[in-house]
Amino acid sequence: MYLWSCGPLYLVYLWFTGQGGISLTSLCCAKTVLGLCLVSFGFLEVFYVLVERSAEIHQHMVFLLSPVIRSLTMLLAVCVIQWERMKGCRSSVLLFLFWTLAVVCSLVPLRANIQQIIEEGFFTDAMRFIAFFVYFSLQLTQLILSCFSDQRPSTDAHTYRKNPCPVEDASFLSKMLFWWFGGLVIRGYRTPLQAEDLWCLREEDSSDCIIADLEIDWARECTKLQQKEECSLSGCRPTGPKLTEQTQLLKKLRQEQNSGFCLFRVLARSFGPFFLKGTLFLVFHDAFMFSIPQVLSLLLGFMRDQDSDLWKGFMFAFLLFLLSSLQSLFNHQYMYSCFTVGMRVKTAVMGLVYRKSLVISSAARQSCTVGEIVNLVSADTQKLMDMVVYFNAVWVAPIEIALCLYFLWQLLGPSALAGIATVILIFPLNGFIAKMRSKLQEVQMCYTDSRIKLMNEILSGIKILKFYAWEQAFLERVLGYREKELNALKRSQVLYSISIASFNSSSFPIAFSMFGVYVVVDDRNILDAQKVFVSMALIHILKTPLSQLPFAMSTTMQAVVSLRRLGKFLCQDELKPDDVDREPYTPDGDGVVIDSGTFGWSKEGPPCLMRINVRVKKGSLVAVVGHVGSGKSSLLSAMLGETEKRSGHVSVKGSVAYVPQQAWIQNATLKDNIVFGQERKESWYHRVVEACALLPDLEILPAGDGTEIGEKGLNLSGGQKQRVSLARAVYRKADVYLLDDPLSAVDAHVGQHIFERVFGSEGLLKDQTRVLVTHGLSFLPQADLILVMVEGEITEMGSYLELMARDGAFAEFIRLFAGNERKDLTQGTRKSVSRLSMTDFSIDLSQEQLISGDMMSSASIQTMEAISDTEDQKQEVLGKLTEVDKANTGRVKLEMYVEYFRTIGLALIIPIVFLYAFQQAASLAYNYWLSVWADDPIINGTQIDTDLKLGVFGALGFAQGVSIFGTTVAISLGGIIASRHLHLDLLNNVLRSPMAFFEVTPSGNLLNRFSKEVDAIDCMIPDGLKMMLGYLFKLLEVCIIVLVAMPFAGVILLPLTLLYAFIQSFYVATSCQLRRLEAVSRSPIYTHFNETFQGASVIRAFSEQERFTLQANGRIDHNQTAYFPRFVATRWLAVNLEFLGNLLVLAAATLAVMGRDTLSPGIVGLAVSHSLQVTGILSWIVRSWTDVENNIVSVERVKEYADTPKEAPWTIEGSMLPLAWPTHGTIEMEEYGLQYRKGLDWALKGISLSIQEKEKVGIVGRTGAGKSSLALGIFRILEAAKGEIYIDGINIAQIGLHELRSRITIIPQDPVLFSGSLRMNLDPFDGYSDEEVWRALELSHLKSFVSCLPDKLNHECSEGGENLSLGQRQLVCLARALLRKTKILVLDEATAAVDLETDNLIQSTIRTQFDDCTVLTIAHRLNTIMDYTRVIVMDRGLITEMDTPSNLISERGQFYLMCREAGLV
Repeated sequence: MYLWSCGPLYLVYLWFTGQGGISLTSLCCAKTVLGLCLVSFGFLEVFYVLVERSAEIHQHMVFLLSPVIRSLTMLLAVCVIQWERMKGCRSSVLLFLFWTLAVVCSLVPLRANIQQIIEEGFFTDAMRFIAFFVYFSLQLTQLILSCFSDQRPSTDAHTYRKNPCPVEDASFLSKMLFWWFGGLVIRGYRTPLQAEDLWCLREEDSSDCIIADLEIDWARECTKLQQKEECSLSGCRPTGPKLTEQTQLLKKLRQEQNSGFCLFRVLARSFGPFFLKGTLFLVFHDAFMFSIPQVLSLLLGFMRDQDSDLWKGFMFAFLLFLLSSLQSLFNHQYMYSCFTVGMRVKTAVMGLVYRKSLVISSAARQSCTVGEIVNLVSADTQKLMDMVVYFNAVWVAPIEIALCLYFLWQLLGPSALAGIATVILIFPLNGFIAKMRSKLQEVQMCYTDSRIKLMNEILSGIKILKFYAWEQAFLERVLGYREKELNALKRSQVLYSISIASFNSSSFPIAFSMFGVYVVVDDRNILDAQKVFVSMALIHILKTPLSQLPFAMSTTMQAVVSLRRLGKFLCQDELKPDDVDREPYTPDGDGVVIDSGTFGWSKEGPPCLMRINVRVKKGSLVAVVGHVGSGKSSLLSAMLGETEKRSGHVSVKGSVAYVPQQAWIQNATLKDNIVFGQERKESWYHRVVEACALLPDLEILPAGDGTEIGEKGLNLSGGQKQRVSLARAVYRKADVYLLDDPLSAVDAHVGQHIFERVFGSEGLLKDQTRVLVTHGLSFLPQADLILVMVEGEITEMGSYLELMARDGAFAEFIRLFAGNERKDLTQGTRKSVSRLSMTDFSIDLSQEQLISGDMMSSASIQTMEAISDTEDQKQEVLGKLTEVDKANTGRVKLEMYVEYFRTIGLALIIPIVFLYAFQQAASLAYNYWLSVWADDPIINGTQIDTDLKLGVFGALGFAQGVSIFGTTVAISLGGIIASRHLHLDLLNNVLRSPMAFFEVTPSGNLLNRFSKEVDAIDCMIPDGLKMMLGYLFKLLEVCIIVLVAMPFAGVILLPLTLLYAFIQSFYVATSCQLRRLEAVSRSPIYTHFNETFQGASVIRAFSEQERFTLQANGRIDHNQTAYFPRFVATRWLAVNLEFLGNLLVLAAATLAVMGRDTLSPGIVGLAVSHSLQVTGILSWIVRSWTDVENNIVSVERVKEYADTPKEAPWTIEGSMLPLAWPTHGTIEMEEYGLQYRKGLDWALKGISLSIQEKEKVGIVGRTGAGKSSLALGIFRILEAAKGEIYIDGINIAQIGLHELRSRITIIPQDPVLFSGSLRMNLDPFDGYSDEEVWRALELSHLKSFVSCLPDKLNHECSEGGENLSLGQRQLVCLARALLRKTKILVLDEATAAVDLETDNLIQSTIRTQFDDCTVLTIAHRLNTIMDYTRVIVMDRGLITEMDTPSNLISERGQFYLMCREAGLV
């Protein structure tokens, strides 16, 4: 009947879903031959019946019809086999179930035949016996063969993959039981898993497959949303500015509310069908779950009825086992579907966020920081994944609760209403708690965002923090956010504890209310074993939806918050591609045109550029000049389409290459940074490298252009970074070049070389359109057109000669500041440096050019180096810099657990264990009390002392509830204490690490620790511990009950325990390593997101969005290759362990049936109902144990940085350093030597130097001569390899780092600002009055600018100070120095980014305000140090010349040559 009813529908289904034919394989042939044999057996039986039983046929037609129908059914099965082969079906669910049913149905005649042979002998009917056994064997063989999967269809366009996922080739049964995963578990048990052991991601799980359609759907949804908002707001015609603001605010609020729902709708459309398939498994699971109490009722009825046949008891025992096993299988198929959908949702959301970060507008960037984006792709995607798993519980749980109460009504009648009333009372409480927790979570996430954002800025600007000794101030800011975050978490956890206590002990109040009402209402209501334990089984089922519902509600609420946050980000304003008309290249006409352009950085704010009219001819060189903040960079941004175009027209013809003012360098090799995704053409590459003056740098880098560059170019000097950035643009062979002051950070002679070889009339770009922002006046005469900008407007325009002839502001400016530079221009190419000699450069590894730190082993950023438990293999790879995130192998070390529990403290651990023991003792007592009550004899139709029994039952249950609340609160508080300590240790360890540590550690690794790993320590470990301890004590209770009821069960419990330990050891080894691999592969995602967000303008300018998107997809997929087997491992474990638990159910039920004469129904009910719980308990113990072990890896990863080398102490206790030190500012160096690392050449070689107080010393030299190394040595960013430095007679190596760094000041080359108020950026310790701050701003020429800001000193600086120009940021750094006013000031090429006029003002300020200070200036512009008392010329780490500028010039040495090249002599 089964095959005839389902077969036709199945054949039709295959007709529409066929995937191409499978060639005739040996498996298919075997199935077909066996099927035909079964058909022939049927026809032989027909022949036998016609010959032997012809007389009986007329009376019993069944003898003839039965073999005929059987033969036809087998023939249909053969047809199905062939149809499946033709339609590409590799494993048949229909036939597997058919052969299973056939074998099961044959078991009854098999038993009858065996019994007949035993009683009558084999030869009484040998022919029939042989025929039956052969027929049964053929059916059994068919069943076994149906467990295997056939080969792929011949038409399947399957691309070859190195290590494909075995689930693609697994059979139906293998998929149901997760056998296909076994190979990886065995491999993980034998040797620790490595990244290369993991399977490739299935095509349907890959980023390319998931995001392609989703992105189009989301774009369509966004368009609809915008149209809907415009329609709803079209009636609001603003009549004034106030109304406009209200309209904008209303629009923004509506967009935030609707965007989350839109995102949910898009995700539902993409992943809904697969999710609904999983929901079908859940329905089957529930059906089997509710069947179990009914079978238990039948078993207990059998135990009470002594006259029942024994076979019925065994049948009920087997049914309990079968239903429990099926329930388990369908539950884990459902969970597998949910986690698969969750994984795809994570991929989808990450992909959408990444793509959005590439197109987000400049105004939106101010509100969306890197920290927030990291949080979106870590915490918020996790919330969505959790929702996928628990979302069905929101609607399934109420149905399950209703069914439970229905069955309870059948058992206890109207008394079940008392249970309903209890449930109704519990629900509002937990609904209120879920709502409160949702609000608290929103608050907590807000603080987490702020903390991650601040940490990202700290890591980006760590060098500045160390120079200024600001670590403590920023540490306190981070801890301030952390404390608020933990307070919100603490309140949330206390509320959660109330929720858990009410639900975990909910079985007691429900049972108490129902049993109480049942016995009180009528004395004749008897609580027998059947009523008590079937009710308790139903109440235990009821517990699952009751406990899941608050969690599901909470998770759903959290997901709604996350959806809103993600939707808000994804609906942020984007750059408008049509703001700039990108036209194809043509040889004639204008390259760049702006007509009547007005631009702003946002829609609402004041415009940054006004009345812009520019026409740049093809192949011309246009110079843009102006003061700091005049709009030069904004003009280039307008040409790129990075600003908001308010009016006018912009067109650019041909491809564009862009060099930003602050060089954006990727964490990749030098070659990759230059080639930037293009094909490498050797001859052109060599010409570009030579023209950009990079050849000498390649000679000194350890692996030449194969040397890895650190994040943000950490191991390159400012000049080197700028030259690499320029080389990237030149290599591109673009039609239009937009160059934002690319020569600011290079030496004068190098600048001249680059100008002539790249931009000049004979340069590589001579035929291209070039727009050059510059402060170098010497280049202006060679420009075809000069644009003079003042406050966002072009005030003058023309060639150099035209502007000079007009005698306007520009001409006056040139006459005032050009000086010797103008005189030099008349000398033509006399000073031209056509090719720089190798002697101009020397190996210095200046500017922290660390190739690898002593403490780190280097590895490729794309590979992961595993560190075994026993041996830490260190291998340095030439040219590698960054230390890739590492994964330890093997089980988590015991010290990690000790470390975690030590931070909680023994004072809290002992009460937790005691409370758990007390909780389970109370549970055991009240369950045993129920069994005693159920076995109570019935006297005159009633049970005696029911009030006493009810009272004792109530007291024990109440005690359990209180102890559950106590344990959950205690563990939550303990987790918060541990989390606070571990985060503080991590923060201290990171901030106290030397600069070398940050060179080799990508910020993504550190952000991963501060976001994902800290989040795991905050929530996952305490939750895992609660679960693990709860179930461990519960298992102990079940074992005691089963052993007390049936001591013989110990014989079964022992091997089951050994099997359990065996499976668990297999699982934990694999699972922990998968968790590590997943964590390690997550860091590069954050690093890439961080890098992309910061270089988005460059990526867009070069039109490289697609390549970077593919890289992001690759990193996300690499992470998912570890995540996928990680969640399948949990399902594999659960299926195996729950099968062991079901064996215990079978054992307990079978033993109960065998001993029904000696066992009371109460004890049997207690034992069997508790053994039914073992299935879930065993699974949850290992799962929670593994969760704890997996998440304790977070403690391991957070503690990793405890053992890395640290800086010297910040302060030294009992230091006798005078408060006013240094009072004079003298500096003495005695044979001072500096090495970046042992084995490398000396950066400074035995420098001996004495600088007197108030002396002004200029330090000059070619790139890489050791200038910056000198500054690093004075600030002890690098410690001395030999010799000493004395300041005012005190050896700086003997004082604390903060004592040193806070008493001397540097104005660094790269100006770094942090998000926060302008005042905080100047004075993070609040050590100065507002008057002093304003005075410093006035002296640094920022007072007028700050006074015009709406919030003045409280003006909020965006991340990295992006809402200020580079020149303004440099002036803020000057204001910091003026505020500190220490006796020693170091200027590290500090005015490279400002125009000559501002530079002149800064220099005059330094001369007047720091007149009584010692000033050391590392100079590019030699004219700034010509009036200094002394100049030090450095070369290859040595002082080659030292005297007054005039004396050095008269000596005609190296300094003279440099001055001549700069046009100063």
